[in-house]
Amino acid sequence: MAASILLAPSLSRFKFLLLRSFIPRLRKPSLISHLANRSLTSPSLKPCTRVATRSVPSFSSRHDVVMLGIETSCDDTAAAVVRSDGQILSQVVSSQADLLVKYGGVAPKMAEEAHALAIDEVVQQTLDNAKLTEENLSAVAVTIGPGLSLCLRVGVQKARRIAGKFRLPIVGVHHMEAHALVARLVNKKVQFPFLALLISGGHNLLILAQSLGHYVQLGTTIDDAIGEAYDKTARWLGLDMRRGGGPALEELALEGDATSVKFSVPMRQHKDCNFSYAGLKTQVRLAIESRNLPTENVPISSASSDDRRSRADLAASFQRVAVLHLEERCQRAMEWALKIEPSIKYLVVSGGVASNRFVRARLNDVAGRNGLELVCPPPRLCTDNGVMIAWTGIEHYLMGRFDPPPPPNDPEDFQYDLRPRWPLGEEYSEGRSVARSVKRARVHPSLTSIIQGSLTQQ
Repeated sequence: MAASILLAPSLSRFKFLLLRSFIPRLRKPSLISHLANRSLTSPSLKPCTRVATRSVPSFSSRHDVVMLGIETSCDDTAAAVVRSDGQILSQVVSSQADLLVKYGGVAPKMAEEAHALAIDEVVQQTLDNAKLTEENLSAVAVTIGPGLSLCLRVGVQKARRIAGKFRLPIVGVHHMEAHALVARLVNKKVQFPFLALLISGGHNLLILAQSLGHYVQLGTTIDDAIGEAYDKTARWLGLDMRRGGGPALEELALEGDATSVKFSVPMRQHKDCNFSYAGLKTQVRLAIESRNLPTENVPISSASSDDRRSRADLAASFQRVAVLHLEERCQRAMEWALKIEPSIKYLVVSGGVASNRFVRARLNDVAGRNGLELVCPPPRLCTDNGVMIAWTGIEHYLMGRFDPPPPPNDPEDFQYDLRPRWPLGEEYSEGRSVARSVKRARVHPSLTSIIQGSLTQQ
């Protein structure tokens, strides 16, 4: 990704830069090159000419693209090599589970240091496992947002070093789009348009995917995501967090009575598709305190049989209500989506929480009642991974949406365009909520608005 992809101009220049980008060229512009020209504080950086050093792949070579994908948006350092025919040549993930246990969650600075220590080895092992070198790659794809800025920077720097040294095109990838599109890798039947529910520790997102790069946001979280609620509840119940709070709670819930604790389902008074889990977390905390459970000092492994049963009841009751909230929002989203695009056939559910079997079973029922087929990637592709980044890079690369190779070495004062808050699509008019929190604040225009603006101008 040349300077165009990794510089952040002010939004007041967006319209000018968007129009300036559409001079005649050999290929379509990059996903985000419309937002950048040169650094306001680094006059030595010249505007990117965006002249492709490689042409857009011809039809005969579309199955020969080999993409390296790099993912460092949060707490996993991941890389993968994927071929455009869908073959996964290799993938490697370095987990930060020990740090999560130590700090009780993601500590951005610690996560950045862990990424920096792991990234070279992860990428090299990925290439070795694929029996390839950088010379065999067609391009490099890397997550540029949303995520933690400190973590995103590690992956972007590594991708730029490889692309610059080996003169490879580079594709900036939207993390949430990658979660949605990986379903098209594992199930070739999934064609646009489709409905997607993306659920993880940091995100709850309902989108209508109309085409590549064109997404309508039907609903999002107004405070905490479901994955955060699972993790907090698991920690309060004294579960072993080394496996991840979600899997640990799901397993304990199998022992409990899901109707024993009467939690309220969030946001039933709001007739939209947005999510809220902050209130449910508070209900769980109060229920634990009212039962005087010694969860702070007694891990589940040391709990008495009665104590364990109480914790299991809480886990099961929490899970029932947390997932019921998903079901109700998905039901309304399906009604909206079918009104907009009557031809949709699939509900894609992806993200870390989509690994939960109870979640899958309940959403499969909802999808079936609405005539849709549920598609979930395998668990290893639901959590953050390099495969989804590589595949999304391939989809856009084949459309000509990539940047030319960056210079071999970036200046020390180079300003990377990292997008910690980067909306995927534009809000559906009926989905706008007055309950939205300060998280509405946008740093960047949505991916959809950028790409659709490009297509309109062309």
